Amino acid sequence: MSSNSGYVKEAPLVKGNHTFSSITALVADIVEKPTPFWWYIAFGVSNMLMGLLFLMLGYLIWEGTGVWGLNNTVAWGWAIINFVWWVGIGHAGTLISAVLFLFRQGWRTAINRFAEAMTIFAVMCAGIFPAVHVGRIWVIYWVFPLPNQMQMWPNFQSPLLWDVFAVSTYFTVSLLFWYVGLIPDLATLRDRVKSKLGAKLYGAFALGWTGGNRQWQHYEKAYMLLAGLATPLVLSVHTIVSFDFAVSIIPGWHTTIFPPYFVAGAIFSGFAMVMTLMIIARKIYGLQDIMTIDHIEKMNIIILVTGWMVGFAYIMEFFIAWYSGVEYEKFAFVNRATGPYAWAYWIMMSCNVIAPNFFWFKKMRRSITVSFILSIVVNIGMWFERFVITVTSLAQDFLPGSWAYYSPTWVDVLTYVGTFGLFFTNFLLFLRFLPMIAIAEVKMVMPQADPHYYDEDGNEPVKETEQVNEPNTNN
Repeated sequence: MSSNSGYVKEAPLVKGNHTFSSITALVADIVEKPTPFWWYIAFGVSNMLMGLLFLMLGYLIWEGTGVWGLNNTVAWGWAIINFVWWVGIGHAGTLISAVLFLFRQGWRTAINRFAEAMTIFAVMCAGIFPAVHVGRIWVIYWVFPLPNQMQMWPNFQSPLLWDVFAVSTYFTVSLLFWYVGLIPDLATLRDRVKSKLGAKLYGAFALGWTGGNRQWQHYEKAYMLLAGLATPLVLSVHTIVSFDFAVSIIPGWHTTIFPPYFVAGAIFSGFAMVMTLMIIARKIYGLQDIMTIDHIEKMNIIILVTGWMVGFAYIMEFFIAWYSGVEYEKFAFVNRATGPYAWAYWIMMSCNVIAPNFFWFKKMRRSITVSFILSIVVNIGMWFERFVITVTSLAQDFLPGSWAYYSPTWVDVLTYVGTFGLFFTNFLLFLRFLPMIAIAEVKMVMPQADPHYYDEDGNEPVKETEQVNEPNTNN
């Protein structure tokens, strides 16, 4: 962009004087070096929480869903709240990997591998809740279109069945997309690792990758096809999850704004979780040159935009409830803001509508501390959003005589806490044994990847002195 004082040059995607070999060493050393002591502590805590999850699930199956806080009025409680929340967390990975890839956004390369792994582990946590919510988990296979001894077929008109297909398809495509992207980097680790067992394992999963021209052509075609398959899933999965609510006649649920509102909320919460984990990882592993402050700023802009979309949806819900003239709808939304669950509603509004507005200010968007705190605040707010949607609409329904206040039990709480153990156990294993940065993709966006970067003798060309207004890149 021309100006009297020169021009503004786009900030480099990789900071520092890195070469291809230094990028490889920076990322691969995380896997190759001895396991740090803090990793064992974190892994041990995560394993204990995961064990708590399995203990609670075993207790639930033994005793039945009566151990939860459900009652005759509120038949959907923390299980469905947590299911929707975890599925939302998993949305950012596919968005960063597939959608930004198709739009040729080079900055995605520093965080896509990280986000893809988070997606897979979050969907694993999400899938637990609807499976156990059915009560008789030993007949869960009835939801699949398989011949069974009852000669019954699932009800394909039920959105709960749509969830089965949508979430399983999303998980499968996300896993394939993640694995295909890993193949060149697995080959890099295969060639660098010193242990024979590691070389065999990485070699087996690298599928004989040698980096030849034809292999790269096939790889890029496969990656493009999977990105094309994954992109509509970003919209479809949480849209179908929203149909669990929207196709009912319950006041507060029966609304057509749910599909886009749920998708925006999922991207909102997913980017916030990526931000939380990314800030910790870049500090621990010294990856500030790859996961730069510019990446954080771009992610904060997306959080701001999707936060405004969610806030607009909240306002439109109230407007349509008033405009419809339906007494039940008007009561449902007024009751959310002033009734027995008003505390949850205003926590939701504070975290999801007010807090992201700090990102209007560039200094806030580029502050590591502010970004970390607000990313946690956003996910707290998004959990309360799912609580408000699920519980308030059921607790006070058409008949005042059937109203009941919902409170979770200790089993509800410990099961939810246990899912964090499952998530972080898998995530820590990923950090320890797989490259958390897409090495090959980061190299593709470096200046050295330009065939015109070097002169005829293979040396870096001498750059003419330019007057440049560099953006602030302070950490």
